[in-house]
Amino acid sequence: MPKKFELSSDNPILDSLEFKPHYNSVERHFERFIPKPGEPETLVFPTAWGESLTAKSGDYLVSLMDTPDDRWPIDSDIFEKSYEIIRPGICVKTAVTDLVPLVDVTQGNAEQMVTVHTLEGPETVRAGDFYLARGIKGEIWPYPKGE
Repeated sequence: MPKKFELSSDNPILDSLEFKPHYNSVERHFERFIPKPGEPETLVFPTAWGESLTAKSGDYLVSLMDTPDDRWPIDSDIFEKSYEIIRPGICVKTAVTDLVPLVDVTQGNAEQMVTVHTLEGPETVRAGDFYLARGIKGEIWPYPKGE
């Protein structure tokens, strides 16, 4: 049985990976998650690969322009330091994201499943389909290839 890989932002293996800077200035839609009084303070979103992410009150909900129903949450402090609002409801990412192929963690095994502990919850993905992304505060997440 293959070794199960779990990654969190404090895992020492991250120091040995050769992350490369990635710039992505694609326009994205955003809205702020502010629940009304009496509504739940969290909101769960399914990912395209079958996992769930949890937004907390105050987080920003972001989507690509051509897939507005495929949203993901971003911590408010990280959003405000990483994105520029260019017009109402539209933003672009201004911060650099560091990327490394997730197969670098699995020693080339593209089939290996890896659980990445993100700020919004754990996501288990197939190594060959994703990069490992690292953000401005050292937070990590799986980044789909082809985006």
